[in-house]
Order: sequence, then C-alpha cells, then structure tokens
Amino acid sequence: MALTRLPKDTMHIIGTVKGPGESGNQYVFITAQTDHIKIGEFVYYRVENAEGETLNILGKISGCHLVDHLPDRIFADSEIDPSTIAALIGFKYPSPEIYEVAVEVIGYFHPSLGFMNPRRPPEPGAKVFLADDVSLTGILNKKPVGAVGSAHVGHLLLREGKAVPISLDVKELVSTHMAILAGTGSGKSYTAGVLVEELMRPHNRAAVMIFDPHGEYGTLEGLRNNPAFRGEDGYEPQVKILHPQDIRIRYSSLDYGDVMALLPEMSERQQSILNKAFNLMRKSKKGDRWDINDLRHAVFQSDIVQDDNGNEKQGSSADALDWKLSKLELSEYFHAFEHLGPRDLFEPGQVTVLQMNEISQDEQQVICAALLRQTNQARMNTVKEKLTPDDENYLPYPVFVLLEEAHRFAPAHEPSRCKAVIRTILSEGRKFGLGVGLITQRPGKLDSDVLSQCMSQFVMRIVNPVDQESLKYGVEAAGRDLLKELPALTKGQVIISGLCVNTPVLCQVRQRLTDHGGETLNAPALWQEHFLIHRQRERVAAQAPLVGQRRPTTIRGVSID
Repeated sequence: MALTRLPKDTMHIIGTVKGPGESGNQYVFITAQTDHIKIGEFVYYRVENAEGETLNILGKISGCHLVDHLPDRIFADSEIDPSTIAALIGFKYPSPEIYEVAVEVIGYFHPSLGFMNPRRPPEPGAKVFLADDVSLTGILNKKPVGAVGSAHVGHLLLREGKAVPISLDVKELVSTHMAILAGTGSGKSYTAGVLVEELMRPHNRAAVMIFDPHGEYGTLEGLRNNPAFRGEDGYEPQVKILHPQDIRIRYSSLDYGDVMALLPEMSERQQSILNKAFNLMRKSKKGDRWDINDLRHAVFQSDIVQDDNGNEKQGSSADALDWKLSKLELSEYFHAFEHLGPRDLFEPGQVTVLQMNEISQDEQQVICAALLRQTNQARMNTVKEKLTPDDENYLPYPVFVLLEEAHRFAPAHEPSRCKAVIRTILSEGRKFGLGVGLITQRPGKLDSDVLSQCMSQFVMRIVNPVDQESLKYGVEAAGRDLLKELPALTKGQVIISGLCVNTPVLCQVRQRLTDHGGETLNAPALWQEHFLIHRQRERVAAQAPLVGQRRPTTIRGVSID
C-alpha cells in the first residue's frame, strides 16, 4: 500500500534526481530551493510497482554541498552588490546557487507493516517532492494525538507552527524500555516530565514509579486537580511523593549481595561465613521473614571450627561480623517489618516518586536493587498465576519504572548492586509487563549492554566526545546523519528513535503542564539577594542603640528605641 496520494496541486517539487549517492541506500538530487534544504527534512520520489500502484518513497536529507555559485571574487568586495552582477550574467538573485543534496531512503509506508524499502533507486531526472505536513503526521506517528496509548511529546522541529505533532506509541515505549540521553542543561529531566504527564493522561492512566536521586520530580504534584488530566468519568491522576523518611525496606527483601554492599569491607572468611548464614536462613522457617537478629544468630552457627583435639568451638570471625551487622541496624531505611510493597508503589493512574536526595549512594543502590527485584518477581509470579489477590506481591497490571541518573545504578566499568537486576529486567521484563526508562547525562558511563537493550531512545544535545562515541554503538536506530547534529541541538530539541516512532525524527519538546523541578539555580541573582540581606542586617545593627546611650535611633524616620 502506498503513501496517501496527493492531488497534483499540493505536490511541492523541490528538485530533480541526479543519480545514486555514495551508498546503495542513497541518491542525490539537484535544487536551487534552499529554503527546504535542512538536514533531517523529509522528501520523496515516486515509482510504480508491479501492480501499477504509485508508491511515494520517503527519504531524509542527510547532506548537501554547492555545485554552482557566483564567483568568489564577487563576494570578496563588500562594496559590490552581488545581485547586480548576478543579473548581468543571467542568475536570478538572491538564489543563484545550485545544490547537490544527498538523501537516505526510508521507503514507502505500509499501515500494518511500517516502512518498506523497495530497493529501487530513482531514475535520473525523476522529480523530488517535499513531504507535506498532513502526510508526515500520519506516517511518522504510530498513534494519533489523544488516542489510547499515545503520548504527544512535541512537534517536528523542521516544520513551522507546530504543523506536525509527534505522538509516540506508549505500548512500545514502556514495554521495550527507553533511554533519555542528554548533556547537562539540555532538558532531559524536562523531557522525562513531559513523558510522565502523557503517561498520566486519561487515555493512558499508567502505573509509574520514579527513582529521584535529586528530588526534582516533586513538582509532579501539580498533576492533581489539573483539568488537563481529568477524565470524563471522573478520573484524576494520583501522585505519591515518598521522602527519605518514608522509605522502608524489609531486611528479608535483601539478598547476600545487598547486605555485603551495606557492610564495611570484609575479609574472605567473613564473606564466606555470611554466605553460609544466608543459606541457613533460606532452609529455616524464617527464610521469608527474617531480621538482623536472625542473621546474626545464623552467623554464629556458621562460624563453628574444630580445635586440635577435634572439639567444636566458636570461630573468631563471628564476633567481628556480628559487630558489622549491628551497624546495619542504625540505618533508618531498613527495618524488620515495615516495607514498601508493590501495592504501596504501583496503581494505574498513580505516579510514585521516591525522593532519595538525602540517602547515601550505597543505600540508594541497595534500595533500588531490592525494589526492582521485588517488582520483577511480583509481575513474573502474578503472570504465572503463582500469587493470589490477597498476597502483598500480587501485581495484576503492567508497570513502568524511571531511573534518573541511571549511570549511578548501572555504571559501565564499575561493580554495582543494581546492574545485574537491571540487565535481567531489560532482557526479560517485556514478557511480564515491567518496563524501564533510563535517564542519564553521561551515556559513556552507562553500561553498554544496558543501553543497547533500550529500544526507544531520546537523544539531546551532547558535546562530550566520549559520550558521542558511545551513542554510535548503543543508539544505532537514530542514524549517523542525525547523531552528527547532537552538538548543534538547543535546549528542548531531541532526536527520537526506536520502536515508539515509525522513523527517527527531530522533535521540539512541548511545554510542560506542571512545573519543572530541575531548573538551574540563578547564582548571580542569589548572590545579589544574599548581599542585600546581609547589608541590611549590618545597617540595622549599626543603628541599634548602645547600652546607656540616650540618643534615639531611627530607621527610615521611624524610631526603634
């Protein structure tokens, strides 16, 4: 099936095909219409298939260069008007230049199969058309704006007046995982906020949890009582902000690696004893509900040695390990009975924000690993019908988890408590309805295996060469021609690629409907404010009456004696 057929009077011819380009999937055309020569712009040529159907073969401009122009000497003298010289030699100024433009072929769009590349290059002399706004809106977006399962995040950057809205497929976005990759100040948290807003719209009503290391997402409380998010059936999104003092993880949700990460450095023997202790507790009746005292008791049971006479006695390592375990009791985030279960964290139409800005990085790692592991098990066991509705881990609907500062939780070349859990979820979570979104300003520091499993990508301005290089292998869907544009992108401009759109696009992110919590501090204004307050205090102190002095003191004509 071809693209929507356009009446002849709506077809905008912008050039003529010269021939094939440098690769088999590229062609070049000649044009003098410079207004439409933009990297990433969509154009098409027309061919007929064997059934006689006319197919519009869409492509994307990837490069251009001048092939004919006015002599350089005309531009060397600022006193000469180039238009006068151009008219004398037969050029129509101000567009006398001729460009050779390279186009990467995408293919023709089939409504059910997506883009199909016919592998038929255009004939020399074929006309090249500018794709119109209406057609682009239909073929770039998998879901129309406002439809169930859609996320309207902005508009096509290359078209004026928001003419082509960009609407993503939420099903693909949350089930096949996504990544937002951007340098500092490029708008990654802002973009994440827009996505959360769309997930909480009445036509989605998602179950979302956000790990928020910097406390930036508390402004999502603005979702409440906002008419833009109210459904005709009375639906209103719920927002649960969990501050550090609200976060509780049950000891029995931790595994051997979690406890190891929370304890001071241990000898190999102490590690071996702790491992034996965990195995003992798994075999005991308290395997599912244990506390620190149970673990400490198991440690002493595991550290039994024999003396020279073959008599059993208590080993020397248990006391040291017991002392280290006692330190774990001092943490306010881990508890014998209190716990955040799936029912506390997830509910359709609810976003839960875990603000972790006051929690140490080691504890953040363990909390994240424990909750992700618990959520993955809950979804897996619920889908396999191993849980009943009265079980605290029963989770009968898909969920989505956003990880801000993802390079902290899945670093590229460092051990991490979360990395193995995240890898498991990214590879298996799709089957059980657990989606993950990763947000980072340092893609070069994010584990490459983790990044490569995110099937939808949002790439914003990145200038660091190491981070740019990492994207060439982790975000292949975006295309090399678009990735070259990264340093030139401005705040709020994003390359969206992957399964959530039909083809990679340059998008201008829409304005948020809630306040943004990640704004950069205005240091000069704060300095000025502090200076003025300090100076005012000094003046008041200087004018205050001295002890025993009778002369009244006034400020702005008012006595303060």
